[in-house]
Amino acid sequence: MPAAAFFDIDGTLTSDNVWKGLIQFFQQRGERRGTYLLFSLVHYPIYFVRPLIGEAQFRRQWAAHLPWFFRGYTELQMNELARWVAHDYVAHHVRRDIFARLQTHLAQGEVVALVSAAPQPIVSAIAQLWGVPHGLGSPAEFKNGRYTGGMAGEPCLDAYKARYAKQYLAQRNLMVDFAASHAYADSYADLGLFDMVGHPVAVYPDEKLAAHAKARGWEIVANEH
Repeated sequence: MPAAAFFDIDGTLTSDNVWKGLIQFFQQRGERRGTYLLFSLVHYPIYFVRPLIGEAQFRRQWAAHLPWFFRGYTELQMNELARWVAHDYVAHHVRRDIFARLQTHLAQGEVVALVSAAPQPIVSAIAQLWGVPHGLGSPAEFKNGRYTGGMAGEPCLDAYKARYAKQYLAQRNLMVDFAASHAYADSYADLGLFDMVGHPVAVYPDEKLAAHAKARGWEIVANEH
């Protein structure tokens, strides 16, 4: 069985967040100002009470509400948005050292997948840009030819990253050697993804992940080359 390599995007393959590109898409067009105001009123105050509600809950709500921005979009409109975020935003914030590792895993014929909390169509566009065959994101709800602004399941965060990755592989009959596989991520919240593989790599880790990775003897990437 081949090995696999699972890559988080925000803070791992990129130095900035995908959601900022999504918001910038609408801001530069002067669109969805009311949505941005509502999103800001709901989420920015919560930022200051993150220690009280927990990082996982904060991140989950943030990711779950991103589809508000493209509510009512058709598939064609969503494809335009996703391609812009991938090519005009994400492409300018790539961590070259981690991207080089992604390319190495691809060249070795491994099963390479992006696993991100960003909406699925955007993750798919980023995967296509980078030549990655598999991209897993948060399932934005799509009904009657348009995005509803809601979610069709839990955001692709925390333990759900590993759950979605395993489901995705199983649905496609992709058998991988998890013990020989790698996972790259920057947050302690990605422990589910790390625990799934034999070779976890903490990339520019937050403080909690750095301590955990050091205690476990995991590889840590902390200096960009």
